[in-house]
Amino acid sequence: MPKTPTSDRIYKYVTALLSGSALLFIFLILYVLIQYSYPSFVINGLKFFTTTAWNPALGSNIVTKDGFSIMQGSSFGFLVYIEGTLVTSALAILFGVPVSIAIAIFLTQIAPMKVRPPVSFLVELLAGIPSVVYGFWGILVLGPLLLDQIEPFLASHLSFIPGFAGPVYSYGLLDSGLILSLMIVPIVASISRDVMIQAPIEQREGAKALGLTDWEVTRKIVLPYAKTGIIGAIILGLGRALGETMAVALVGGGANLLLHSIYSPVNTLAAFMAISLDGAFTDPTSQDVYALVELAVILVVITMLVNIFARALVKQGFIRSSEGVVRV
Repeated sequence: MPKTPTSDRIYKYVTALLSGSALLFIFLILYVLIQYSYPSFVINGLKFFTTTAWNPALGSNIVTKDGFSIMQGSSFGFLVYIEGTLVTSALAILFGVPVSIAIAIFLTQIAPMKVRPPVSFLVELLAGIPSVVYGFWGILVLGPLLLDQIEPFLASHLSFIPGFAGPVYSYGLLDSGLILSLMIVPIVASISRDVMIQAPIEQREGAKALGLTDWEVTRKIVLPYAKTGIIGAIILGLGRALGETMAVALVGGGANLLLHSIYSPVNTLAAFMAISLDGAFTDPTSQDVYALVELAVILVVITMLVNIFARALVKQGFIRSSEGVVRV
């Protein structure tokens, strides 16, 4: 058996080290987050997950609980922020996914070849715009439009639908959902376009030869083939929406109450952490810091669960494809 060259061994170990460093980095992040959030888990317990009040400055007397110094009377609950995170992300998916898939279908099935490159470039350009710019646009343009025209129209014509009844007093939730949907469009549209374009040309041409219309080819050939990739694209877009910070921090309104309607101000986990960091870290050992890091742990756990769920869906799709149940 020939001896492995030294250069190949070096190449093997270096690449293994570099790939393993990503896993090590993840474990270090989790270790630091858990270490700093442990006092909050001990002090707040289950109340952290069942209450809405976040009042780190209520107490004036320092007492000791389970070996940790806390401000007596302080209260920490994350329900407001987890609700805001989930609702704004759901709105982003609701508004953004249909537009993204329509763009992907247009670019792969309808648009002339000369039109596809510039349109693709413009769509991908949206991904390079900083989130703070989206936030300013949401404040200066979209917010006033929603508050003065769109939301009053919705309140007067759709008040019979739960969540759409007035009064109209904020554009925070709807504005945040629309901004996030705009931010996930380039991700979902680009990946969906790439998987749709890989649909076998023989099947598409054969379907057209049999008399199927362009819409029928898209619905019966292209979309089923690209289904798994589209699901992955949607999950990636959801991950972007869950973790977005600055845009929601600017347009959300900084709510500290549960949502009552689509016209309520909103706050998310990431936005609230960004807003609160400056004041909290004046004392890095304060209970406020521990609670904020616990929010970070929760956001990481949600992101991991979303990715695990996405992998399960993709794996199930490939299994069904291999069994001949459905073509993905």
